[in-house]
Amino acid sequence: MWMMIFMVLPLVALAYIGWHAWVMLPLPTLCKGALIALGVCCFLLLFASVARGFDSLPLPLAQAAYEVGTSSLMVLLYMVMIFLVLDLGRLVHLVPKSLLFHNWQSAAVLFALVFGIFLYGNLHYYNKVRVALDLESSKPLPKAYKVVMLSDLHLGYHNPRKEFVRWVDMINAENPDFILIAGDIIDGSMRPLIEENMAEVFRQLKAPVYACLGNHEYYAGEPQAQQFYKDAGIRLLIDEAAVIDSCIVVIGRDDRTNMRRKPVKDLVDGKGLYTIILDHQPYNLDRSEAAGVDFQLSGHTHRGQVWPISWITDHIYECSWGSHRRGKTQYYVSSGIGIWGGKFRIGTQSEYVVATITSNQ
Repeated sequence: MWMMIFMVLPLVALAYIGWHAWVMLPLPTLCKGALIALGVCCFLLLFASVARGFDSLPLPLAQAAYEVGTSSLMVLLYMVMIFLVLDLGRLVHLVPKSLLFHNWQSAAVLFALVFGIFLYGNLHYYNKVRVALDLESSKPLPKAYKVVMLSDLHLGYHNPRKEFVRWVDMINAENPDFILIAGDIIDGSMRPLIEENMAEVFRQLKAPVYACLGNHEYYAGEPQAQQFYKDAGIRLLIDEAAVIDSCIVVIGRDDRTNMRRKPVKDLVDGKGLYTIILDHQPYNLDRSEAAGVDFQLSGHTHRGQVWPISWITDHIYECSWGSHRRGKTQYYVSSGIGIWGGKFRIGTQSEYVVATITSNQ
């Protein structure tokens, strides 16, 4: 049922926007039909990207088609919101009918508005915000640990090698003791990661990397994803733990896509070490608290990527972004350094976390 709604709603929205474009643009019928058909074709590329229909195309063409298709979904959202506001304005007699019918000036203002919104969103996406986080341990530590934490890289057609190299330079500049990645390193297709040899870029990181799986690793094909992690020198934790300096234990949960993954309580051994858990999707936060976890890193939400979707994620999750606490357990839900789909951040941010873990003992 939800898949049917997902398919039908965008088509209804597309028809709504198409009708408004038809009556607003003072162009010959053939020209208006061609423009609307072009918009429809751009949107249909979205379905091709979800179905991984670009894997047979030359890489530059596949990257361009992915960008256009996924960006069209966000443009469609904002066009619908704008026209809904205008239509409501007409109903209460605040917006004259002449503004929406055969009006070049209205069309030009609308184009400039949408272009400006998404130009800002694109520039804001490329600004990677450094989030400082202080974590205090009630357990003894031999020193203060500096940790870079990431989630949702979504490497692939729209976050290519060149962009990833920039991120690696930013991480290395922090000189961390270790690096944690809370899933969705891969976007959806392994093809661009393999062709651009992104595993080699991962090996340029100057600190050990620990990661868990996200839902997109399952979309890409989990066995292939695991092989990529191995080639990249990443310590992939799937319902297992790694101990650092005999004082910190990092647990990676399998993604909840796998309904048979182990519960948190079965992964925490209670040996008195500072316990970090990587769990891609921030559901059931109470379970980490009950298991005695000290800190949980999650991602997945992107905080909706663009407003007002952020309002929806804030409603769905106990914590959809930022720092959170339950009892003695600290949490951070990252909005991600990368993104799925069009490269736009409106009302949200692309970020990486630089945490310092110190002991109060």
